Amino acid sequence: MMTLDEILETFSLIDDWEERYSILIDLGKKLPDLPESLHREEFLVKGCTSKVWMIPEVNSGFFTFQADSDAHIVKGLVALLFITFNEMPTKDIASVDVESVFQQLGLDKNLSPNRRNGFFSMVEKIKSYSD
Repeated sequence: MMTLDEILETFSLIDDWEERYSILIDLGKKLPDLPESLHREEFLVKGCTSKVWMIPEVNSGFFTFQADSDAHIVKGLVALLFITFNEMPTKDIASVDVESVFQQLGLDKNLSPNRRNGFFSMVEKIKSYSD
């Protein structure tokens, strides 16, 4: 899977939003599979129009999560968060400027308000695990 820096660089080189969406969709396809048995109501992220299941954990001070979505582009957004936050020390979560990354990728101008709200609902859930 690409790093966040590689994604930022790739997006900076591509003006076409169809291509950028394609990259997001590909990222989502590389997200580790979430077993169907975990597609449960209790793991749904509130505030997302699409269904997003997120199972966060903290082990030895490190944040990890499993997640999935029923929408391709949203699954790509989940993958962005996975790349950004998975296996991060919980003490570092609060210092991540997700808003800046979101703007650098151009997502603030090219996603629907519903997808934006859903993305930041996922961010809020992740940030709730910060030390």
